Amino acid sequence: MTSQDMTVQLLDTGTMECDETWLLLQGGRTIADRHHRDMRRRWVGCPTHAVLIRHPDATLLWDTGVPRDWETRWSATGFEEYFPVREPVDGPGFLDSALAELELAPDDIDILVLSHLHLDHAANAQMFTGGHTRIFAHTDEIDGVAGLPESTGAYIIDDFDGINFEPVSGDTEILDGVTLVESPGHSWGTMSLQVDLPEEGTKLFTSDAVYLEANWGPPAAGAAIVWDNVRWLESVQRLRQIAERTDAQVIFGHDEHQKDSLRFAPHGHYR
Repeated sequence: MTSQDMTVQLLDTGTMECDETWLLLQGGRTIADRHHRDMRRRWVGCPTHAVLIRHPDATLLWDTGVPRDWETRWSATGFEEYFPVREPVDGPGFLDSALAELELAPDDIDILVLSHLHLDHAANAQMFTGGHTRIFAHTDEIDGVAGLPESTGAYIIDDFDGINFEPVSGDTEILDGVTLVESPGHSWGTMSLQVDLPEEGTKLFTSDAVYLEANWGPPAAGAAIVWDNVRWLESVQRLRQIAERTDAQVIFGHDEHQKDSLRFAPHGHYR
């Protein structure tokens, strides 16, 4: 196999709903929960995805989406009230069924990279702790959650408790043509993913470094879920520079409108 054989597939890993203010600050200042949807101007879909890279050297998965047991799992922090996941939870549209549609099991994944450790990106990480999969996260994210006494905010300790992470920092080419891009601001150690495909060029997956096309700008528009606003804006600007230099297609972390134009497995792929 050569680098010409690398392909990318997007996996549907569950769609939440939320008050748009979480993702985009514009008008109003009160965030609604699911029992008060009419209190705010917009209640929107917030899809999640994973990225499956079939590379000559390894099969890599980027992020793991939301869990089927979201309502009970998230009750420790109250986030089930603000980010309910669309039903039916027993049907397709979650990581387990997305992998099964491709006839893949967790042990078929050589490398799992978590863009960060929030509940909608790392929820299914424990599926990959059987010993075959190397699991990577940013050093600052690993250090940050190590100091949490209990589940708090968007961090659910059970999602990552006991995982033997391999830490990365800075921009890291983890496979030939596959680069982890340091993009802090949303959280301590948020990363984005740059994939340089042989036929279709560069794809830049922002995770929560940029939630929506509406955040992208210029100028960048902020959101409610940001740990450090200055570093978040710096990361957006840096990602924009990468996109301009490489003529990348930018795929945002939670953009419901963009999702309709993307190719999802099992029927679509990028190469």
